[in-house]
Amino acid sequence: QVQMVESGGGLVQAGNSLRLSCTASGRSFSDNAMGWFRQAPGKGREFVAGIGWSGGSTYYADSVKGRFTISRDNAKNLVYLQMNNLKPEDTAVYYCAAGRGRSPSNGYNYWGQGTQVAVSS
Repeated sequence: QVQMVESGGGLVQAGNSLRLSCTASGRSFSDNAMGWFRQAPGKGREFVAGIGWSGGSTYYADSVKGRFTISRDNAKNLVYLQMNNLKPEDTAVYYCAAGRGRSPSNGYNYWGQGTQVAVSS
């Protein structure tokens, strides 16, 4: 059984930072793209950031460009989302996902259960 596990969420004030971490139990995803998505109350799940299998290519939603950074450590089977200058509109449940292939453009499977991020004004 493969399961993605997210951690690092919490309640913070606007302008502060959080770092989310994700790991996969069951197998390594070093040959796959990885991504972060989020879902705010009453909204659908939206793409936040993606990273190619080697870490050389990254992609971001316009709403987080310049504030969030996705990275990975394949030796440790970990992917991170560094979130700086958090805003109240970043409040959501954040999900980690493993890509279907090496590129983030090929879609994702193997979703985690999510970690809550709440940002107060």
